[in-house]
Amino acid sequence: MASRQFLTKDPAWIKLKNYYDANGKNINMLNLFKEDPDRFKKYSVVLQGRDGAILVDYSKNLINAEVFGYLVDLIKSTKVPEMRDAMFSGEKINFTENRSVLHIALRNRSNTPILVDGQDVMPLVNGVLAHMRTFTEQVRSGAWKGYTGKAITDCVNIGIGGSDLGPVMVTEALKKYQCGPTAHFVSNVDGTHIAETLKTLNPETTLFIIASKTFTTQETITNAISAKKWFLGHAKNDSAVAKHFVALSTNT
Repeated sequence: MASRQFLTKDPAWIKLKNYYDANGKNINMLNLFKEDPDRFKKYSVVLQGRDGAILVDYSKNLINAEVFGYLVDLIKSTKVPEMRDAMFSGEKINFTENRSVLHIALRNRSNTPILVDGQDVMPLVNGVLAHMRTFTEQVRSGAWKGYTGKAITDCVNIGIGGSDLGPVMVTEALKKYQCGPTAHFVSNVDGTHIAETLKTLNPETTLFIIASKTFTTQETITNAISAKKWFLGHAKNDSAVAKHFVALSTNT
């Protein structure tokens, strides 16, 4: 991979910044739409996917033709298309960890091979996704029982950073369609957060999801220990933990 420079040193960025400094305060969203009735059509695109269409609308951003041109120049200058292609081909574009970025493999509905060091990772990914589906369907259907034989009504995700924000955003976005157990999220190491969450829950019908890539995150471990202590205070049986605690991790 070619050597990189700071974005703020890129000539294309400097041109964009200079334009913004000189004109940015005069860019008004209402005026942009008044002056150009076709603005929505110009600055939006419909992407057709196998599960339906997705509208990408960027007309409500503070851009005009000049800004758009500068942004395109910046994309080219910083080699975004090349980096995109490198990501899809499995190259190690995560420079800090010298790893491939495989979020795309999790969303690869076409099942096209994604090679990392010459090996297709899709069979492994598909195996994990199938395992996740089996487990989640057991929980949602009520087949997964708690230690007293009752179905799960509440799931508590314990994690921070990416192990919290992503699930929170998805749950918030899809809450209109929620029909299974109620989701709760604990990320703050302040004991008040988990205490307030547990206050309304029934240990017999609560499932804890401990989300940590390495299981070395102190905040997550602290909250997990608190949750386990609360649970055992009611269950009084260590063997019951297996029915109420599951782990999401790469630390196997």
